[in-house]
Amino acid sequence: MSDRSRNMAVWLVVLMVFFALVTSFNPESIAQQKLTYSEFINSVSTGAVESVIISDDKVVTGKNRSGQVFTTYMPLHDPQLLPLLMEKNTMITGKPTEGQGVFFHILINWLPFFIIIGLWAWLMRQAQGGGGMGGKGGPFSFGKSRARMLNGQKNKVTFKDVAGVDECLNEVKEFVDFLKNPKKFQQLGGKIPCGALLVGAPGTGKTLLAKAVAGEAGVPFFIISGSDFVEMFVGVGASRVRDTFEQAKKQAPCIIFIDEIDAVGRLRGAGVGGGNDEREQTLNQLLVEMDGFEGKEGVIVMAATNRPDVLDPALLRPGRFDRQVVVPLPDILGREKILLVHMKKLTLDKAVDAKIIARGTPGFSGADLANLANEAALFAAKSNKRRIFMQHFEKAKDKILMGAERTSAVMSEEEKRLTAYHEAGHAIVGRLVPEHDPVYKVSIIPRGRALGVTMFLPEKDAYSISMRKLESQLSGLYGGRVAEILVYGKDSVTTGASNDIEKATEIARKIVTSWGLSDKMGPINYSADEGEVFLGKSVTKHREMSDATAAAIDAEIHGIIDRNYQRAVDILKDNLEILNLMADSLMKYETIEASQIDMIMDGKKPHPPQGWKEVETTELDE
Repeated sequence: MSDRSRNMAVWLVVLMVFFALVTSFNPESIAQQKLTYSEFINSVSTGAVESVIISDDKVVTGKNRSGQVFTTYMPLHDPQLLPLLMEKNTMITGKPTEGQGVFFHILINWLPFFIIIGLWAWLMRQAQGGGGMGGKGGPFSFGKSRARMLNGQKNKVTFKDVAGVDECLNEVKEFVDFLKNPKKFQQLGGKIPCGALLVGAPGTGKTLLAKAVAGEAGVPFFIISGSDFVEMFVGVGASRVRDTFEQAKKQAPCIIFIDEIDAVGRLRGAGVGGGNDEREQTLNQLLVEMDGFEGKEGVIVMAATNRPDVLDPALLRPGRFDRQVVVPLPDILGREKILLVHMKKLTLDKAVDAKIIARGTPGFSGADLANLANEAALFAAKSNKRRIFMQHFEKAKDKILMGAERTSAVMSEEEKRLTAYHEAGHAIVGRLVPEHDPVYKVSIIPRGRALGVTMFLPEKDAYSISMRKLESQLSGLYGGRVAEILVYGKDSVTTGASNDIEKATEIARKIVTSWGLSDKMGPINYSADEGEVFLGKSVTKHREMSDATAAAIDAEIHGIIDRNYQRAVDILKDNLEILNLMADSLMKYETIEASQIDMIMDGKKPHPPQGWKEVETTELDE
């Protein structure tokens, strides 16, 4: 049972006890009729009273002959009451005063207030989130650290669980050596770096790498997010920073890991409030704690971010985060190792080859590959298979790269054919321009937000792009729009190429303004600077330029796009038969792969895709 459920149960029991006490104290109070003493005497005189119970505290409770229960109170002792009752044949019972005392009455009167105060304290605790390390907290834990500690027994992650980042492992192994044997460095006068900043794209394994360092060294591991430090009240974040380091010093040697440190470590002076706002005070306290003036031996601070450009320079200076470990996207060998790690948990067919899967997943991060393995297992389970086959990995890759199939989307035959020509135009131009990535798959099944998809996959990992390849990409992007115009005319062109046009314009603009690949504009950077941060966002600061320069940039961008658009027109005009054949094949099979595309480019009708039934062919032909 959680703490919140346990607290709710306690207060529910208290309320039930309170109502039980009130009810047992006077169970007939709701049905009783209160009479004045004069009314009571008159009822006795008329013989209407059947029985009475007289207490020592002058409280008289009785019942009329009609069954009505009443109560009254004698203002003074009445010696004539008993003779009158006996004269009217009223049953008389004496009752001694119960030992309730003053304390019992005070308890009954004040118990509701105690319950309200307790309920208020519980609500305040819940509003503050519990606070404190180890999940303990209360009204005074608002400024306590929210870091979660994993000790050596709980943290089972080691370097064996980290794959594809061999260079990064070599960078952080010195931290493991220091945590295990600090005297080895200290006797030579060396000082271990107290901070390491892990920089990389999302999903590359930064948190896993930090956990592996702690697991390999067998030391406690404190993990906290940068956003956990920042609150709306000034000073709370700084208090949490102090408490985190105090807790860490008690557990030294240990590691403090701050995930997404850019939430608290952004450039100072760029937000509203100067240096007085909560985030900047929290950053100032973090800088002081990392200075090492108090001799925090054995405490290593590791942090992760994918935005190192927005961090405050004081955070990166030597003595703080003076080690920057870049965690890159894995190459083909790294992807194979990562897949092998995730495949250990799966029941695989013997034909599943991690090397083939790694070759077809360039640009995938470690998290993407973990998701790929999981999606393949889900596809196999949906098919009621006992093992996972290569086709399940192919389906998983298609889902990740192109999106899930929208089987509920119903397209008319005309719209479907137009989509087929559009995607065929992309594929044909992409195949016939130089240095373009090979066509992996073409589909007119709606996926995600697209009505059709043409997927290109590089044959190997690329770290730089030539001007020839960029222009080929531009021509391929306009292939779909050009195919629509050639087949249906300019008046029937659709908005389906809006995303292609956006991508092409962005590439052309960067060719001219950022990459210095334009002969006319020269190797000069005309792009905007994104170094300044305001209100948590990168501020676009345009480089000052004359109107003539801006006009020349626009003209050069226009010229690059026009040149590649015309190349797409020429290619498709020369290959209209192939365009029609590919569109017909897409209408028949809906999805064609690389081997079928090769046959179409040779002017041959493609073979049916794997698993396609002849019955479906007859239905489609009809």
